[in-house]
Amino acid sequence: MSDLSGVGSELQQDFFALFGLPRRFGIEMERLEQAYLDRQSQVHPDRHAHRSDSEKRIAMQWATRVNEAYRTLCKPMARARYMLELAGKDVGAETNTVMAPEFLMEQMEWREAVEEARIGADLTELEQLHRRLSVHAREVNEELARQLDGDPGDLDGASDTVRRLMFIEKLQQDIDDAIDALED
Repeated sequence: MSDLSGVGSELQQDFFALFGLPRRFGIEMERLEQAYLDRQSQVHPDRHAHRSDSEKRIAMQWATRVNEAYRTLCKPMARARYMLELAGKDVGAETNTVMAPEFLMEQMEWREAVEEARIGADLTELEQLHRRLSVHAREVNEELARQLDGDPGDLDGASDTVRRLMFIEKLQQDIDDAIDALED
């Protein structure tokens, strides 16, 4: 990236193309990390400090775009939402609150267990709940990979799964907060 001319169209590439990765949910994290480091070293604003103001601005836009792409692709839920967005599918996280009754019941049971452990100051139980939920989240991510990477993909199913994953991640954060409060 020693020449910054003509990068406008490259800035419009999707995040996968930006890093030279196939548009898949199941990406190799090591490959993403290496592609990010390569791109970041090319576009870092300090490398272009000697250039004109417009070239510095372009380098800053590139650096911002590379950072945004990396943050999106390195997190499974963000990556899934981005893939659905690219496919023209709105997850409807803010508007579609319809969830399977079984899932909602499961969430209530998880929340009750977390609340009981928090009230009882049971750090061991909270840590165990966190481990169990992590296993469950891994299973949901595997389901999401099948939905997004399958042929044909199941965008409606993936959209529902992303909304489920949002609940799970929120619950994991609640458990982490409860653990932190007990450890302080």
